[in-house]
Amino acid sequence: MTDKTTPETESTAEGTPETPVRRGIKSYVLRAGRMTAAQERGLNDVWPKWGLTLADGRQDLEQLFGRRAPCVVEIGFGMGKSLVEQAETHPETDFIGIEVHAPGVGKLLDEADKRGLTNLRVYREDALAVLADCLPESSIDTLQLFFPDPWPKKKHHKRRIVQLPFVELVRSRLQPGGKLHMATDWQAYAEFMAEVMAEAPGFVNTAPAETAPFVERPGFRPLTKFEQRGERLGHGVWDLIYRRD
Repeated sequence: MTDKTTPETESTAEGTPETPVRRGIKSYVLRAGRMTAAQERGLNDVWPKWGLTLADGRQDLEQLFGRRAPCVVEIGFGMGKSLVEQAETHPETDFIGIEVHAPGVGKLLDEADKRGLTNLRVYREDALAVLADCLPESSIDTLQLFFPDPWPKKKHHKRRIVQLPFVELVRSRLQPGGKLHMATDWQAYAEFMAEVMAEAPGFVNTAPAETAPFVERPGFRPLTKFEQRGERLGHGVWDLIYRRD
């Protein structure tokens, strides 16, 4: 599950001429937790090789990965199992993961290093700041947002990451024809996402008429541990894929 939201703090990302400063509620809350030896290894030993920060500034993705290749960005990769599997299964594609929780970042880096992956980079930063200040316009092929916190209470809906300004920022970073892929196990949030996307200019829903606005889970999206647990409990999952026009 992706990052959770905390109410009182504000985004401190510096604005740029193309993306003004955004102030508001963050889309996550930092949780304390014990670090395993593998997670510590990832943060201490592997981070210097594959970790990125806001201080690194605007990235040239071709220079960053040493090649020209499709790039997938995933926000809130949790413990990273799904993202590592994607990077290993698709060596022809480059991946950037964004996650604020140290155990998940450490676990992902440790596992990626053990598998010898070179097509994966990681930010431990606010996703909105990374999109605005680090990723160039029209630079990525797919943005993935899997199982974000649904904030089910109506008074908390403003804390959901899927809002019109977020979607507009994502569109500016996608290449023409690039895709925004979201998934959630909360039907009400899935419907909320569809409503936001219906208002967002410049996107086309890829769902067939018989299932619109949702699509069947694509084979290229690995089942997460979180999702497998939900399936055992009888929870549904809704995928939405939109293409930038």
